[in-house]
Amino acid sequence: MLLAVLAVIGGLILLIWSADRFVDGAAATARHAGMPPLLIGMVVIGFGTSAPEMVVSASAAIDGNPGLALGNALGSNIANIGLILGLTALIAPIAVDSAIVRRELPLLLGASALAGLLLWDHALGRTEAFILLLALVALIGWSIRTALKTRTTTDSLASDSAAHTEKTSSLGRAITWLIIGLVLLIVSSRLLVWGAVLIAQSLGISDLIIGLTVVAIGTSLPELAASIIAARKGESSLAIGNVVGSNLFNILAVIGIAGAISPMQALAPEVVARDWSIMMALTVALLIMGLGVRRPGRINRVEGGVLLTTFVIYTGWLVTSVIGS
Repeated sequence: MLLAVLAVIGGLILLIWSADRFVDGAAATARHAGMPPLLIGMVVIGFGTSAPEMVVSASAAIDGNPGLALGNALGSNIANIGLILGLTALIAPIAVDSAIVRRELPLLLGASALAGLLLWDHALGRTEAFILLLALVALIGWSIRTALKTRTTTDSLASDSAAHTEKTSSLGRAITWLIIGLVLLIVSSRLLVWGAVLIAQSLGISDLIIGLTVVAIGTSLPELAASIIAARKGESSLAIGNVVGSNLFNILAVIGIAGAISPMQALAPEVVARDWSIMMALTVALLIMGLGVRRPGRINRVEGGVLLTTFVIYTGWLVTSVIGS
């Protein structure tokens, strides 16, 4: 048991560090290859911020633990909105003044609804998983086409990519970090999944619950750290852009990849009734707060407190269900 706990802690630390190195190397390599900053921001950085969730879920699916993979995706989205945006708004109210984010919020709601529709029969086959992946491809293509058409190059993700690429100036160093980051991502994810599954089995807890709590919060730590730092620097609006993009990737890519590797059958009814419903409710709340009703879109401290309270209540619900089982 102690070894499993150490594996989870060590796996999370290594996962976060390797994901950062992977994004650095990927963005710098893409820049050296002549990719425009906009494309790097939307594809490379967008993919990279969800790299921990994607690799962990793929590893879990390969090991025959699709519940952990699904719990990771749904739990990460709940943590991103409830925990990350809730805490960030308490530190500094979040203004939603980016046209791209305001355009992507309805897309996030649509993607969340699509996931619920596909999971409604408590299963996710390969055909349904490929529907999510095709939606991801369509979303990336539409986003790039729209952004290129409007010549919007000031997106926060593009700014992040510039900061990342400054750290990896030479092509050789960029490729080295890309390879090292990818290898360590895989190794750390395998370590994390092994430890999480062993803990779940030892305590008699389902891998879904482990995925919704320990793994989901752990893989969301990079976004949490980045959002809090951004809020302290007066750039809290960056947090919502990262969360919206990450949640879109989690639904379409993370669930899609895991389902394509290992179809999910006989899922617990709580997946839709509890977990997806909470995620959907938080997404609707974020849409209402972000787009604004007769006022500019923003998340003030009171609304941030509501989001954070919802996350705490939901987590307590999960803990209670484990104790009561």
